[in-house]
Amino acid sequence: MNSPRRYAWLLVVAACLLASPGYGNEALVLRIHPYLGASKLIEKFTPLANHIATVLEKPVRIRISPDYKDHIRAIGQGDFDLAYLGPMLYVQTAEKRADLPILARLEVNGSPTFRGVIFARQKSSLEKLADLAGKKMAFGDPNSTMSHLVPRYMLLKAGVSEDRLAEYGHLSNHENVALGVLMGFFDGGAVKEGVFYKYRDRGLKALAWSPHISEHVIVANDHFPQGDIAALQKNLYQLHHSESGQAILHAIKPSVSALVPGEGSDFDPLREILHVLSEAGIWP
Repeated sequence: MNSPRRYAWLLVVAACLLASPGYGNEALVLRIHPYLGASKLIEKFTPLANHIATVLEKPVRIRISPDYKDHIRAIGQGDFDLAYLGPMLYVQTAEKRADLPILARLEVNGSPTFRGVIFARQKSSLEKLADLAGKKMAFGDPNSTMSHLVPRYMLLKAGVSEDRLAEYGHLSNHENVALGVLMGFFDGGAVKEGVFYKYRDRGLKALAWSPHISEHVIVANDHFPQGDIAALQKNLYQLHHSESGQAILHAIKPSVSALVPGEGSDFDPLREILHVLSEAGIWP
């Protein structure tokens, strides 16, 4: 007869295996930050999750973090197997967990980097960033990379600190920033490149373009066997060569053209920007 002590030991082992992600689990956990509603994100990432499951011969379960703070906490504590991270989130989580293997970086419209723009109305007299001194400025969410943080860095470099603006406001999204400037509520605004091009012909002009910032990445927990990481990377880099692979990429975002290699150093320009903002007391 087996002793009670042996059963207790087995229960402890089972509880540990069920409590945290890892290769001891039945399914791998793919964490996504909540930049859209949960149902929409599940729709977007299910094709990728199913593909990874086929490659690794292991089920993949999507888990949407309730907020950005929880997403950073979960990655920092290793409560994931795979994760999708924007540039700001990658830099923040890499501070807590520097050994995250990057499986792939998004290439959007043929580029693994993107940029933003500070703009004004076409008919305004503004021509350069310094001209925004004494004017009203529209930003997006305070945590937005291209609609607040990078633009604040650009303005600082141009000598336009917060106290030199007549007024500034944080709007709910990039499109509202563009519309706020077009309607004359603000003199200048900051948005990502795609939104600027969408509204440019309605009467906008660029005052200055931001530095190029690395695109989103897919990372793995460091418990992944190196052989599985290499196999998955090789497979993901080939997705754009087939129609089925392109469908997986376009489900994430129609403009995603490929998944390409990435390194932590790809985010050094953003780290430098955040360092300057930190010194100025703007971030975090």
